[in-house]
Amino acid sequence: MPVLAAPDGDSAAIARIIDEGMNRSEAMTTASALMDRIGPRLTNSENHRKAESWAMDLFRQRGLANVHVEPFDFGVGWNLDSYSVAMVTPRALPLTAIPVAWSPPTAGTVQAPVVIAPMSREEHFAEWKGKLAGKIVLVSLPGQTSESKGPVFQRYTDSDIAALDTYTKPDFDPDAPAIQVRNRRFQGKLAAFLKAEGAVAMVKISYRDGKLVHGEGYDFQPGQTLALPAIELAQEDYRKLVRLAKTGAAPEVAINVAARYDESNLKAENVVAEIPGSDPKAGYVMAGAHFDSWIAGDGANDNGAGSITVLEAARLIAKLGVKPKRTIRFVLWSGEEQGLLGSRAYIDQHYASRPVDPSLKGIDSYIAWRNAFPITPKPEYSQLKAYFNMDNGSGRFRGIYSEGNLGAEKLLKEWLSPFDMLGADKLVVSKTGGTDHVFLQAIGLPGYQFIQDPLDYESRVHHSNLDTVDHMRADDMRQASVIMAGMLWQAANSDKELPRAVLPTQPAPTDPFKVRDPSQ
Repeated sequence: MPVLAAPDGDSAAIARIIDEGMNRSEAMTTASALMDRIGPRLTNSENHRKAESWAMDLFRQRGLANVHVEPFDFGVGWNLDSYSVAMVTPRALPLTAIPVAWSPPTAGTVQAPVVIAPMSREEHFAEWKGKLAGKIVLVSLPGQTSESKGPVFQRYTDSDIAALDTYTKPDFDPDAPAIQVRNRRFQGKLAAFLKAEGAVAMVKISYRDGKLVHGEGYDFQPGQTLALPAIELAQEDYRKLVRLAKTGAAPEVAINVAARYDESNLKAENVVAEIPGSDPKAGYVMAGAHFDSWIAGDGANDNGAGSITVLEAARLIAKLGVKPKRTIRFVLWSGEEQGLLGSRAYIDQHYASRPVDPSLKGIDSYIAWRNAFPITPKPEYSQLKAYFNMDNGSGRFRGIYSEGNLGAEKLLKEWLSPFDMLGADKLVVSKTGGTDHVFLQAIGLPGYQFIQDPLDYESRVHHSNLDTVDHMRADDMRQASVIMAGMLWQAANSDKELPRAVLPTQPAPTDPFKVRDPSQ
């Protein structure tokens, strides 16, 4: 079938996208193939590589071109084969737990009594010196059981969305990066102290109740992984151990973690594919979502949902059989969970450079990059005309954030207008953070995120062992995929371009008279 060039504002193409996406959606069957069959995708793990190959094959099957990976420096691979955590005394009880990512395995099953030794600063180490040998150390304060103050599952009302329509005032604190780096490094220092004291393992409490665990870890640089096994324990089980230890003999716990480090390839990869445009001088538009996930669940909502939407949008556009004016590029990012590392590397490779100390890695590099000036654009900087991102679970699209760019609102609203009937008619000025469009915005490029219904994403699912396909909503996924495809199609064919924000320059401190507490 011949591939034709698309006319600007092709409403017939939008109608075909809606028909295909709503009546013959492949979003949920694709989601099951990724999440149920492959599962979680920790950055630079064997499972992530397996998922990359699967996604590249799918892009090719759907007729996309220039399917490839773009490597970037990351760190050690870590693969979790199996684990178990159980209380042995005063009674046998399996515990709800998860190993912390990139923490070392145990040498078979280790069994030891627990000791309650909360430590959150290096000054706390002295109190516990000489008291931890042969112990499993509970390093968190047990706290109190939480009481829910809001709904577990939520759809936005119009008033909820209106509350988002607030300009986000910039706030620059030149001392903040150093404090963030110091705080991030504490867990590594704690693990080293416990190892030196002869402890068997460290256990921290989950930050949610309801038997939810997460397993986030950030010590993935060669030679800087944690010194001893680390476990995150469900709040209910953690407090049980504390109560028992406070009222009688310390309970004994058995831990078995079969995990493998892999230093054979320290580079992670972004997956890239394209639908070529008819005008090579017109630039390109792009859609993306992060492909990596944590390990407790299957990475379905964070961010399998966004990845599946990108894959389905590519299918819907490719099925038109019509060549857009601008190339449409699709990217599945890696390393998002460790500090937007994949999208930041892509920016460094394609769009702009910032003066960051190359010795800084991982989260430390992420923190430094956000505050490094000047920003020096590269030749490809002007070619990106629009980027659309999805990374807030599987909730339906309600509109789009303009990220404080008032000049872009008119065109964004115009491109949304065909989807008013699908409930995506809102535009708010506020910024969104914590995902892969952020660093594009940080260098003045037009990167945008959609407003999504919260569902139970933040309350229960985000990063947790509940992040499975069961918590994805099929109707919402159909709607999001159609809108993602339609926004891309219009951006690729429009004679208009989104107005750029200004290229950021070094800000002045928001509070030049701030005096910080030296203990912070």
